[in-house]
Formats: sequence, structure tokens, C-alpha cells
Amino acid sequence: MKTDNFDYIELWKQAMADHTGKIPNRLKDDAAEEAFWSSKVAEKKQHKADPYAKHVQQELLALLKQDDHVLEIGPGWGNYTFDIAKEVKKLTCIDSSKSIISFLESQANEKGFENMELIHDKWESDTKRDRYDVVFGFNCYYRMTEIGQTLLKMNDSAARLVIVGMTTGPEKPHYMELKQRGYTINLRKRDYIHILNVLYQLGILADCKIVKLKSKKIYSTYEEMIRDNTTKILDEHFSYDEVKTILNKYVMEKEGVFEYEYPFHAALMYWNPKGN
Repeated sequence: MKTDNFDYIELWKQAMADHTGKIPNRLKDDAAEEAFWSSKVAEKKQHKADPYAKHVQQELLALLKQDDHVLEIGPGWGNYTFDIAKEVKKLTCIDSSKSIISFLESQANEKGFENMELIHDKWESDTKRDRYDVVFGFNCYYRMTEIGQTLLKMNDSAARLVIVGMTTGPEKPHYMELKQRGYTINLRKRDYIHILNVLYQLGILADCKIVKLKSKKIYSTYEEMIRDNTTKILDEHFSYDEVKTILNKYVMEKEGVFEYEYPFHAALMYWNPKGN
């Protein structure tokens, strides 16, 4: 059904375009996506979850049962993978990146996990219709054009629960202040609320848990901090002095390094499979 004359699935597709109106290469080119993850994995000698993930894990693991067979879609380098595997009967992971699958396989062997199955494939194109107790995916939807079909497939593949997770804003506060001053900022165009709206359009009313998080970025030089925190400014010409003045409100120098700590959130949307 459509609500208020909006087709949220179509809006999701439109929002895949960047500020120039083009689809970023990683979103449409499998080779470019593989190259990205290959370079990321090369930087990781061992599995180490992002610092914020432990707070999301607490909420996620509370939804799982010991005898569950869980499917994780797009695990990346395993922010949740091994913590899930510790708590459930079996974990199956599917990822489109061969580099990711190889990395997770090596880490699973090193950690001694015997209840994990790793599949190299794209969830949206995988034609198998296996059933799992729980189907879960976090931050894995950015390349999925047919978001409605993706979510329905998750629904149809789950016997007990579907969990969809995304990190969300607000944006770094200095960007929001710059926007208020008239700067053009490349803000995120797709967020968890889009997923909730698509689910509503599909007739699925999901619960939503918002998890409060903090991120701390540490820079060895002031120049590095400036470079990293001006990338979303789209104006061709802008005042670096004004940007520095605003950034200095949020960045602290401690023991020769520069720290930028700011709040953000994660959303966990979950529901009992419709029609199952």
C-alpha cells in the first residue's frame, strides 16, 4: 500500500544518488565494492569490533535465544558476528565480498568457532530459500536498490524474528552549525526512518529501539583534523577561518593529539515475520 501519496520504496531508490544526481560507483559496481573491502580488510590483522558496537550488541543479543539459527547479512569485518556466534546454536553469514568472507573464515578458525557457515553471495540475488530462526543485518542496505524485495525476503526467510539495524545521526555538530550559517553540507540522504516507512508500506509494523552512542575521533595533527572534518562541505569556496572557529568548539587538544567526541545513535528495527 502507499501512504499519503508517497512511495517510500521509490524514494529510497532516488536517495541513492549523490549530491550531483549520480549513483556512486561503489553502489553499482561490484568490483569497486570488492576493492573497497579488500583494502579495509588489509588494514586489519585481527578481528576487532568498532568501539560503539558493544552497546548495540547488548540490545541485539537480548533478542536472541540459545537454540537459534541466525542468518547475518553483510557482516562486514564482524562487529556483531562472533558475539552472536557465542550465544546461538548456529550462525550463517552471507556477504558479497570475497575478501570479507575470507577474513571472517580465518578469524573463525583462529577463535575456534565450529558453529559458523560463511557464504560468498549477494543476499539480494541469492535464490536459495533456506529458513532461519532469526534474520539480521546491520548497515548492509546501502547497495540494495530493491529495498522492498530485500526486506520481504528477510521476512520470508525468518521463522521467529527479523532484525534490521542502522547507525543514524545526528551529523557531527559542527556540520549542523555550518548548515545553519548557510553552508551547503552533504548530509546523509537515507536513514533508518526510510526503512521504517518502507516496512509500513509493506504492511509490516516494526518495533524500533534507539541506542545512544558516542564516537571519538583522534587526530595526531590539527591539519589532519581539519581535512577530515571539511569533507562534507560542498561549497567550492568557504572560509577556513570560520570553519576552524566552529570546529574549535568541539575539538579538544589532549597530550599532543586532537579529540573530537560527538553523539550518534543506532536503530534496531525488529518484528515477527508476517505470514510465517
